[in-house]
Amino acid sequence: MTTTRFAPSPTGWLHIGNLRAALFNYAIARQSGGTFILRIDDTDAERSKPEFIEGIFEDLGWLGLSWDRVEKQSDRLDRYMAAKEKLIGMGRLYECFETPVELDLKRKKQLNMGKPPVYDRAALELSDEEKDRLRAERGGSHWRFLLDRERIEWEDGILGPISIDAASVSDPVLIKDSGQVLYTLASVVDDVEMGVTDIVRGSDHVTNTATQIQIIEALGGTVPRFAHHSLLTGPEGEALSKRLGTLSLRDLRAEGIAPEAVISLMARLGSSEPVELRASIDEVVAGFKLDTFGPAPTKFDKADLGPLTARVLAARPYQEVAEAIADAGVPADLGPRFWEMVRENIATMGDLAPWWEVISTGRAGRAEAEDEAFVTEAFSLLGEPPYGPETWGEWTAAVKEASGRKGKGLFMPLRRAVTGRDRGPEMADLLPLMQVKPGLKG
Repeated sequence: MTTTRFAPSPTGWLHIGNLRAALFNYAIARQSGGTFILRIDDTDAERSKPEFIEGIFEDLGWLGLSWDRVEKQSDRLDRYMAAKEKLIGMGRLYECFETPVELDLKRKKQLNMGKPPVYDRAALELSDEEKDRLRAERGGSHWRFLLDRERIEWEDGILGPISIDAASVSDPVLIKDSGQVLYTLASVVDDVEMGVTDIVRGSDHVTNTATQIQIIEALGGTVPRFAHHSLLTGPEGEALSKRLGTLSLRDLRAEGIAPEAVISLMARLGSSEPVELRASIDEVVAGFKLDTFGPAPTKFDKADLGPLTARVLAARPYQEVAEAIADAGVPADLGPRFWEMVRENIATMGDLAPWWEVISTGRAGRAEAEDEAFVTEAFSLLGEPPYGPETWGEWTAAVKEASGRKGKGLFMPLRRAVTGRDRGPEMADLLPLMQVKPGLKG
């Protein structure tokens, strides 16, 4: 049975970059009728927060992703300690005492000599007496996995054949001097014991994969199928990592972005397939093809979510948006008419409140300097509400006769004078909803 997992760290909010791994692994499991595990990587007790764990549940639920079970790595520390003892007994895990400063000096010296900055395994030469002395002096030690210095190869589901010489990689630290179990060990132990068969993650994990394959084999596990998707960049190809704080899923939700827009875009972005709006996560899964993704960096532009969200919203019946419309301040008796007016003129649900302000306050309008006199005269020709479907036609006809204006020179200034915008709903539909006579801001 296919088993995949998504293993976020609850040290911050999920962002758009995290979503690719979650969505890809979810799709693979669901397509095969397999198991999708949500695994919380909370071994960093200091930085992991309960609110971030709840945020992970909320964000994935908002997008429609479900999981077959939840695992918390903090509940499995005994399993990692058992693996530690097993690897020590095999001679594959060894104790080290260098400080970060000492390691940095070693790296700089190697680089200055034109050598790769690979750990020199000096700790393997320490006698038991020297280790006792260092423990007494430094109070702690870290543990490294002893790599077999041979070439590690696998067929990557996205990148194709991968070959990495383990001699060019430092023996990875699996346990810090604080006793904290690091991702490399915890993830491997979990993948082995949970029977994970497929792992899709970012291309920044390629080197990790090489070392993890050896750890998996040392523990007697079956090596999963790996695939590494490209990393996201900004629309101009710039690094996205510095902007991820503004691209959290909770922020997108708060801005009114539709979940259907997010999953539809992220399920195709970076692939050879065109982005197609899907109505549900099940439709996204049905059309997902891992082999259509390539290794090139993938440009993500948040602005692309707007048009997709607009299409999603335009298709929604009033019953599905009634609560959001009420939250925007629209009275229940006006809700259905208000929705019919704005449904094709909003990019996100966050646009509801500004449109309600237009028709409830009557003071959203603006006028260009050269149009102020024209607008003032035009408003003098508009009576008090209530207005009907015929009001816009009658008003523009009267203004045209009084001013001599016609076409765009007539209609655009009047639209701006009522709504403050150059585009929007049909004015014949908007005016009957006006609660007061419109006027300019201020």
